[in-house]
Amino acid sequence: MSRKFLLASVGAIALAGSPALAADLPSRAPPPVYIPPAPIFTWTGIYVGGQIGYAWTSGNNNFTGFDPLFGTGTFLSTSVGGTPSGVIGGAHVGYNYQINQWVLGLEGSVDGTSLSNTSAAFFPDGTTLTAHSTADIQGSIRGRLGIAWDRALIYATGGVAFGGFNTNVSLANTGFITGGVPFFANGSVSSTRVGWTVGGGIDYAVTNNWSIFAEYRYTNWGSINENNFGLLPVGTFFNGRRTINQNQVQVGFSYKFDLGYPAPVVAKY
Repeated sequence: MSRKFLLASVGAIALAGSPALAADLPSRAPPPVYIPPAPIFTWTGIYVGGQIGYAWTSGNNNFTGFDPLFGTGTFLSTSVGGTPSGVIGGAHVGYNYQINQWVLGLEGSVDGTSLSNTSAAFFPDGTTLTAHSTADIQGSIRGRLGIAWDRALIYATGGVAFGGFNTNVSLANTGFITGGVPFFANGSVSSTRVGWTVGGGIDYAVTNNWSIFAEYRYTNWGSINENNFGLLPVGTFFNGRRTINQNQVQVGFSYKFDLGYPAPVVAKY
């Protein structure tokens, strides 16, 4: 009888303690969903893009010449406005390398332009001079140095600039004023110049790959000598000298390639 009572007591105690024992068993609930951290942004990488803007130049066309056909000869000298302006746009490619907040880079760009200007001068002997100036294509190779605040980059840039320039000049005289022999002559001079360019801008990364920017640059190509315009009457010469300084403002976009850089590590279960 005592044995039966003892076994019943042990069974009751075991049943009473079973909820506590169940609470101590390991949980079988699914693990929480892992959300990987956002990739850390860097300006390091190769990029390509396009740009468009507006450009204007300063510097006059200075012309001197000698016209022996009228009386005892007439020396002509004048300065006419040679300030082409217009749309400028093209493409660029470059590479940036970021060290802490500092960003070092190298960029090359090429632009086509619609820059053009036509000016005229009138002389007492009745001679009219007309000069039409254009700048068709430009390019540059520049270094870049900037400081970044996460996705915003303020930078300075400078380097070598290349440009192609054309000047078409015409001279005309009817001979009515002096009673001389009328003549008309024209000529064209093309020149490719190497100069320097400096400027700065701000770049903002919209995503890890796409960015937009705004930039200002000043470029100096020095002076162009435009001599022997050709097709002038015998004994007549006319020479020109033109100084070219350009200002430009442009906006554009870039796409950065992340080739060669490891992807963010994502833990797996």
